Amino acid sequence: MHEMAIAEGILDIALTHARDNDAQRIERIHLLLGELSGVETEALTLAFRTLVRGTMAETAALTWTRIPLAGRCHDCGKERALRPQDYLCPDCGGGMEFTHGREMRVDYIEME
Repeated sequence: MHEMAIAEGILDIALTHARDNDAQRIERIHLLLGELSGVETEALTLAFRTLVRGTMAETAALTWTRIPLAGRCHDCGKERALRPQDYLCPDCGGGMEFTHGREMRVDYIEME
C-alpha cells in the first residue's frame, strides 16, 4: 500500500513546517491530487489517521482537491481537458502533452 508512504511524507512535511513556524498544533493539511496520481483517498486517510496519533497533527483534517486531466497539443498548441487514453489532438492529430492531472502535493497547511 503506497498510501502509507505518501501519508508519511505528508506528515513529515507538515511537522517540519509546523516546527519551523513554532506552531503548537496542525489543524488542516490540504492536498492537490491529480486524476492520474494513483492515490486512493480512503486508504490515504486511514494511513494518515494511524500515523498522526500522538503528534501535533493528531486532530488535523486531511482534505484534498482533485485536479482533472488536461493537456496541450505539441503541434497546434491548443489546451483541453483529456481522458487518460487521449494521446492525439482531435483538431490536428498532433501529440498531446499532459499539463495537469498528475499532481500530488501539499497545497497548504493550517497551523495554530
